[in-house]
Amino acid sequence: MSEHFIQFQNLPLIYGRVPKVANSSVKAALTRLLEQPPEEGYRTTADAFWRKGTHGETAMIGAEQALQKRSSHFIFSFVRNPFDRLVSAYNNKLIENDSLSTAMQRMGLERQMPFPRFLEVVAATADADLDVHLLPQSSILCVEGVPVPGFIGQMEAMAEHWQLLRQRMRQAGLPALGKLPSKNVRRTGGSDLSPYFNDDSLITLARDRYRQDVELFYGDYPLEQLARGELGGSASPLERFAAVAPI
Repeated sequence: MSEHFIQFQNLPLIYGRVPKVANSSVKAALTRLLEQPPEEGYRTTADAFWRKGTHGETAMIGAEQALQKRSSHFIFSFVRNPFDRLVSAYNNKLIENDSLSTAMQRMGLERQMPFPRFLEVVAATADADLDVHLLPQSSILCVEGVPVPGFIGQMEAMAEHWQLLRQRMRQAGLPALGKLPSKNVRRTGGSDLSPYFNDDSLITLARDRYRQDVELFYGDYPLEQLARGELGGSASPLERFAAVAPI
């Protein structure tokens, strides 16, 4: 079973972590809530740290397990424009990095391969065989198409939505989370997408592969606007399920 959620054992708090969505920054912020200093030998941004490096204060759990705790825990996450997240993963993992992950190699991806070919491979690969950085956000955060987190902010409105998250957590009786650190920031703005999606067929291919992400989290935006990375305005976070205050 895939474990994408970080559960705090001493707090009614769960974070649904989505790679390539300020995940390292959010994890760094969450370390402030730990009661004991982290164990040595782990990067606090890595999943392994939250499994083994917190002296048992946290654990990684699956979406089904997190769903069962929705009435007793505050569960939150952040999502990103699927077109922008795809380009971010491509640039970071295939262009900048010196080697590919084992999962990406199994997919048939190659370093420096053209973006259209990369997108074709991703579109032809089933979720079960995707590298986690390319896995649809809906596959990570949903059970049978329904989002597990009660609060889902958007990376494009991170400053505003982070402030709102802190407010919601205070209302739920949780400790102060503090400001969001800046970790592993490589691209900002997400408005450089047009050269990658310069053909309608590429837009369609990405839309079809990440259809549920688009419809669930970015359904208020025209497809062409998402493909250009021009998400103006002040979007509201998805708050479908009211968080229950800790007992």
